[in-house]
Amino acid sequence: MTKIVKVKTGSKFEQHGSYSRLVAVDNWILVSNTAGRNPDTKQIPDDVSEQLRQVFANLESALGTVGSGLSDIVSARIFIQNPADTETVMTLFGETMRGVDPAITVTCPPLGSEIYKVELEVTAYRGAGSAEVERIDTSAG
Repeated sequence: MTKIVKVKTGSKFEQHGSYSRLVAVDNWILVSNTAGRNPDTKQIPDDVSEQLRQVFANLESALGTVGSGLSDIVSARIFIQNPADTETVMTLFGETMRGVDPAITVTCPPLGSEIYKVELEVTAYRGAGSAEVERIDTSAG
């Protein structure tokens, strides 16, 4: 039988918008668009790199509640407020996710507030980080 787990973190936005930070359906894990707000201080750093580091910490915490982690991420959607920050965001994303190599989409739409410089929405599969991986490089000739 399918098991669904819905995780809330106490964010006022989750309550107001009636959504879960994370929904796990069996081994599939969907994590809502996540910003760089520190859950303890409620502060958001001004620096885009610091925001992204906090986003990863928030994602890791959410995934940890259902026995998963960043290495289980199979897909990510990256939302960057200012296109000029794309290189910085992608460099830090690459450093953090090297070897995990999820499928990604990167876009630069307006975000819910100008204080948000970067947000991530991810899909994970519990156990993907320890699964056998076949890598195919179509650029090799």
